[in-house]
Amino acid sequence: MKKTDILIIGSGIAGLFFAIKIAKKRPDLSIAIMTKDKVKNSNTQLAQGGIAVVTDCIKDSFEQHIADTLQSGGGLCDEEIVKMVIHQAPERLKELIDIGVSFDKNKSGIWNLGLEGGHSQHRILHHKDISGAEIEKNLIETIKQLSNITVLEDHLVIDVDTKKSNGKMRCTGAFYCDKINKKVKYIRTKTVVLSTGGCGQIFKNTTNPEIATGDGIAIASRAGAVIKDMQYIQFHPTALYEEDKNPFFLISEAVRGFGAHIVNENQKRFIFKDDIRGELATRDIVSQAISKEIETSGKQYVYLDCRHLDFAEFYRHFPSITDYCKTIGLHPERDLIPIVPVAHYQCGGISVNKKSQTNIKNLYAIGECSRTGLHGKNRLASNSLLEALVFAHQASDHIGRTIDDLSFSSKKSLLKFDEPLMDRDSNYFVELKKELQTMMTFFFANKDSDFAPILNRIESMKMATVGLLFKKQKITTQLIEFTNMLTVAKIIVEQNKTEALKNVTSY
Repeated sequence: MKKTDILIIGSGIAGLFFAIKIAKKRPDLSIAIMTKDKVKNSNTQLAQGGIAVVTDCIKDSFEQHIADTLQSGGGLCDEEIVKMVIHQAPERLKELIDIGVSFDKNKSGIWNLGLEGGHSQHRILHHKDISGAEIEKNLIETIKQLSNITVLEDHLVIDVDTKKSNGKMRCTGAFYCDKINKKVKYIRTKTVVLSTGGCGQIFKNTTNPEIATGDGIAIASRAGAVIKDMQYIQFHPTALYEEDKNPFFLISEAVRGFGAHIVNENQKRFIFKDDIRGELATRDIVSQAISKEIETSGKQYVYLDCRHLDFAEFYRHFPSITDYCKTIGLHPERDLIPIVPVAHYQCGGISVNKKSQTNIKNLYAIGECSRTGLHGKNRLASNSLLEALVFAHQASDHIGRTIDDLSFSSKKSLLKFDEPLMDRDSNYFVELKKELQTMMTFFFANKDSDFAPILNRIESMKMATVGLLFKKQKITTQLIEFTNMLTVAKIIVEQNKTEALKNVTSY
């Protein structure tokens, strides 16, 4: 494939939902989805909790969901964006249901709504504790039925191509690695939609899969897109502790909504010292409380206590969590479950407007890689799947109305394509990746005013990888991913530095 009308990079809920929307709206357009692994491998696939939508207008309301989101975001949410997303939620939910996505109901046929931290009402629609897998499965099945969509697995995008037009940069194509045929290639396109997910692999302890290396942020940054609020990395408070595990197994927020307690070594609840909501406080507050308890106790973890719950009902709600615990010898009905906070979700990202547009013409961003203004400093649980749906809709609506005004670029690249793709030096990158993960984990746990050492080390790592590229004169998938991780790590540290200086000068 040498050109396509629309190139989607990434295959989570945002990218797939966008592809379906635009393919149905404009069957005359050619659409390509490039994903660096298999199409089903994404953060969406791992999402347990569900999607936050106001469906019970007697007990709940849009106003309450808006208020909960604003409170969770710590004063940094864009209120107009919050209102837009939450008011659109029922319509986007209906579209999911229309393609076959199933959400749990009670015996009376009413939605079995879950409660999660930061929510004032039960409003989380879920499919047991595998909501993401249920959504992803149905999206993929729908994609297969649309003839104008081509899915390209094992295609790792290196960078988008841009050119200046009427004084403004616009996106014209992309360079990518065909990992199957070991080739570096180029594709021309009218529009690029980044839906590449998060960057959790920058940290030693994370729930994110190995593919979450911040590719979209790095690609957009190199193209000149604005990146905002990357200092706000959300740590999930309840990941199952297993020594030397990466990624960690997530224990859904909904488990605490179901009634589980967080206890210390002495089996005492302690979150109430930090917030009257206890275990149902927002993720940032619960994570900070756990971190303080771990530091005070000198232990490596605290515990999730499910022993007082109705286990038959618990298992019906959380079969995959229960089954996973049992594979490592833990039985939630009688054992305390060791937990730690781990890197889970980036609240910042590629800055976009209501139409999902970046400041680069023809370049859009949706899903976790984007910074929409919804989350602020801290994401409200189960708002992310909703955000992905709404901004995929916004992008599809805008692109569907404007793409006819665009044309393919006639620009020819001077780069040599079809270069063999080498996969060597794996141990070298494994060790560098471990060092970066350890360094960034320590940085987030011990932020101070001395940012120079970590920035210098990131820069020296970058020079080492560039040096290897020039020495070998070959591109490898590990080199691309690690370069992206370094780019995003530097942005995170620099934006933390800016935040720290702003806080100092505000006094």
